[in-house]
Amino acid sequence: MPISDYEMIAAWKQVLTLSKLQAGQTVTILTSASTHPQTLSSALIATQSMGAIVNRLDLLPVNGEKALSRDSLAYLGTTPLTGNLAAIAALKASDLVLDLMTLLFSPEQHEILATGTKILLAVEPPEVLARLVPTEADRARVRAAAARIVTSREMRVTSKAGTELVCPLGEFPAISEYGFVDEPGRWDHWPSGFVLTFPNEGQASGQIVIDRGDILLPQKKYVNDPITLTVENGYATRIDGGVDAALLSDYMASFNDPEGYAISHIGWGLQPRARWSTLGLYDREATIGMDARAFEGNFLFSLGPNNEAGGKRTTTCHIDIPLRHCDVMLDGEAVVRDGVVMDR
Repeated sequence: MPISDYEMIAAWKQVLTLSKLQAGQTVTILTSASTHPQTLSSALIATQSMGAIVNRLDLLPVNGEKALSRDSLAYLGTTPLTGNLAAIAALKASDLVLDLMTLLFSPEQHEILATGTKILLAVEPPEVLARLVPTEADRARVRAAAARIVTSREMRVTSKAGTELVCPLGEFPAISEYGFVDEPGRWDHWPSGFVLTFPNEGQASGQIVIDRGDILLPQKKYVNDPITLTVENGYATRIDGGVDAALLSDYMASFNDPEGYAISHIGWGLQPRARWSTLGLYDREATIGMDARAFEGNFLFSLGPNNEAGGKRTTTCHIDIPLRHCDVMLDGEAVVRDGVVMDR
């Protein structure tokens, strides 16, 4: 159901207030051909009404001839900022960047954040943004979960479907995604609500069973037949199953990059307002599937890069896969049991 401009402006103001936007600060709104016009127009009004100095930076799309999907996360190669020194300078000079384009997994983003500029990604449809406006409670819950990861040395994930995955921890930080940017140099994604880290390089091992009803992203598809990933030395070395497994295997092979098969981030969803079922209600090109990534109690893992956490692995292939009905254990203590978050 559509959202009124009034509601979207109010939603932006709440997020910007949580992000500690102050009058007189500079906000640059980063846009491209795929930016939703209502998200942009309401962001422009909200930022100006809060007294910010507002710029819009519109950049031309790239990678369209290489990607197999129109999804902005389907190909993580160069970005519109690659080699664009003038655009990078403008973003570095901003206090806050509202990314309505999708600037993920890029060295330019790290470079901008290192100056203290905050970046907030917001590319879901307006009605999803309005339904999943972040709160202080989201922040508290996600950061509490991140604190548990920091003190743990192993994540073990099991399921009745057959998942038996062991991920040694400690090499990479815990990352909290709660939907707003309240500290200098922080990146976040509205909507969100989950915690993640990365296994120690080359050490994840076991088996992951992607069961019926689990989700593949960016395919934005509920799995019909189980897919089994064999994980050895941090990489998925086999993809077994029926048609869904063959489709996933063919898609990944198109990148011609062995690094795309590496186990990337691992964590669990903490957003009770996100729903597993939502993906089935949208056209594939209308959403990037943040409900699927954030719904409470999922085990979310990915394949591909780890440079977002300071690692050295980059690849154009990145796949997010949220699983239901898993047990997630940190050093033997359950944080998720059969898809239910075990909050302390």
